[in-house]
Amino acid sequence: MNNQVVIQLAPRCRLTVSTAAAFGLTDKACRRKIEDGKWIEGHQYHRDPDGNIWLDQKGIMNWIERA
Repeated sequence: MNNQVVIQLAPRCRLTVSTAAAFGLTDKACRRKIEDGKWIEGHQYHRDPDGNIWLDQKGIMNWIERA
């Protein structure tokens, strides 16, 4: 009998549409936080080579905890 444990980790970064809802925000609200400089590139979000915005869930949680 081969007992294997499979652990799947949730991705740290997701596109704004899927991540926004998890934090109770709209896509527009997330983009506004970026435009207003509240979220910093490399910390709360990242851009891929195509220009898509990926929200960093760990970075956002750190931002929330600082408040």
